[in-house]
Amino acid sequence: MLELKNLCKRYGQTQALDNVQLSVGPGEIVGLFGENGAGKTTLMKCILQLILYDAGGITLDGKLITRQNIGRFSFATCEHSFFPALTAKAHRDFYEEHFETFLGRRFEGLMDFFQLPMDKPIRSFSTGQKNQFEVIMALSQGADYILMDEPFAGNDIFNREDFYKVLLGILEPHETVILSTHLIEEVPGFIGRAVLLHHGKIVGDTQTAELDEQGKTLMDYVKETYSYQSDRVSRALTELTGKEDEDA
Repeated sequence: MLELKNLCKRYGQTQALDNVQLSVGPGEIVGLFGENGAGKTTLMKCILQLILYDAGGITLDGKLITRQNIGRFSFATCEHSFFPALTAKAHRDFYEEHFETFLGRRFEGLMDFFQLPMDKPIRSFSTGQKNQFEVIMALSQGADYILMDEPFAGNDIFNREDFYKVLLGILEPHETVILSTHLIEEVPGFIGRAVLLHHGKIVGDTQTAELDEQGKTLMDYVKETYSYQSDRVSRALTELTGKEDEDA
């Protein structure tokens, strides 16, 4: 169980995380949503100990996250964490040497799925291919908790849709995924839980099965939670042009 208790993080005058309380158990697939600056990336980086938080705590199965258990996490980020001069094969060899849990068969299968070359340096890949490779490495590490921060930037919709299906088919029952994305319309069939952040606070946390029972879509829930104003476009156009929007 991953637990965040009263987690706080400030950048200067900006409160990036404000007393965040969150528990994520084994096997959950959690979607993390929020506008730009809501705190999604900061939250993930605090979990991974990539940045220091100001107050609160993070534990994994009741223990602080240290060198002894950090290997149970993997991270796919659009900022990229691979070695650009190395080939995919060299990355595989490196990970096999440093992670006893490395899933070679999964790595080979995903490389084949995305049709990525094994013998070219990663810096020669397109942006979409680099992001695909980042995800492959995160999924192949053998981690229990797989964190993904906007991992599908630069990928076309067909690759994304097919990947969600493949991912559901390869995940083991103990593997947990926390996925941060703005592509809300694409993930309802993939995630089982939605967590919403706003100005560093968790403002929504629900199971997608509960939304189905209520006859709500994930987008309905997001708009309702954020008090989305459906007339904001027409009001803006009226203000900018001085004309009433005919479709309003």
